[in-house]
Parts: sequence; structure tokens; C-alpha cells
Amino acid sequence: MSEDIRLAAQQAVRDLRERVTTLDDGAIDLILRDARSHYAWTDRPVSDEMLRTLFDITIAGPTSMNTCPARFIFVRSAAGKDRLAKSLKAKNIDKMRDAPVTAIIAWDPLYWQRLDFLFPHEDRKPLFADRPEYAHDTAYRNSTLQGAYFMIAARAMGLDVGAMSGFSNEIVDEEFFSENGWKSNFLCNIGYADETALFQKLPRFAFDDVCEVI
Repeated sequence: MSEDIRLAAQQAVRDLRERVTTLDDGAIDLILRDARSHYAWTDRPVSDEMLRTLFDITIAGPTSMNTCPARFIFVRSAAGKDRLAKSLKAKNIDKMRDAPVTAIIAWDPLYWQRLDFLFPHEDRKPLFADRPEYAHDTAYRNSTLQGAYFMIAARAMGLDVGAMSGFSNEIVDEEFFSENGWKSNFLCNIGYADETALFQKLPRFAFDDVCEVI
């Protein structure tokens, strides 16, 4: 990596800090504090352009060694929803069918083979070769992080989200990933929610309940 590239990257951080120092309370409310998990949906569509923008924001989030193991399948068509329904617990089928799009957040077991592109300044492939448990743990941890970035990015774009884990990973993997070997992590409905289906927000812990400063 040339010194000019390093200096430009450092200047970009300084420029960002001058341009934006913090999100306002409204933005934080939108993405986390007052955000809700949704399971009922309006028929307002989510365009391909929005999905591309959502991915572009998500992929900017940090991962260990820039491994970027997450893979995303956006299920919109009736045929795709029929395939996905095979994996779901009964109570989740209508939630999925009514959502404009359901994302399968998955991970690629061979993600580390792309490190020559993703981490070009140092050869990190030997860290993963012949170490399946380490490779798996890195993929699962970081694809979960990327799934969280995905949900926050969607909310920042004005979309609503509803993550689901009530499904069979094995069936999803057989149905969608039998050829490429990807592994499903979790599902996430995205769209514009019907808030009339909501109940009150459930309790959260206070700082002193679960945090220590050492």
C-alpha cells in the first residue's frame, strides 16, 4: 500500500469528523431507541435500487480482517416465498409471505479464499486453511455482525425490519444453497410495516444490571 493511499485514508477520516460529529436524537431513535421489530406489513414495495443501496451501506461495516463472510438472498417472488415457507415454523409463514422482501442472511464457508482481494496487503489465507473450526467461528460471528449492520442500515433508509430465527437452517440450506454451499444464519423481513399490529415495547436492562466498568 502506497504512502499516498494511506494519507488519503487518514484525511478522509478527518474530513468526516469535521462534516459529522454525531447523529441527532431523532436519527438514533429511528435506528435503535424507538425502533421496533415488525411482523405485519403494508403492500408498499421495496425496489431493487433500494436493495442495492441497502447492501452498499451494509458492506461498509467492519469485519475481522475485512473477511466479509455474509451473503444475502432477497426473496421477493411468490415462487421464492413458497420455497422459503418450507423451512418456517407455522406462525412465521404469514409474516414472511406478507413482507415485500425477506432476506436470507447467510455466510460462505469459503469466504477466506477471497482474502487476496479483501485483505491484499498481507496474506492471511494460511490462518484459515486446514482450520475449519476457526474459519467457522470467524464466519458465523462476522456474518451475524453484518446482519446487524443490515438491519440498522435498513432502518436508516426508512425501512422497517423483522428478524426471524424460527426456521430450519437445514431446509433453507438444502433449498437455496445446495450448489454453492453457503450456510444460512437468520432471516429478516424488510418493508414498510403496518404498525397497528404492534404491542408495547418489551423491557430492556438498565446499565447497572448488566454492565461493569473495571
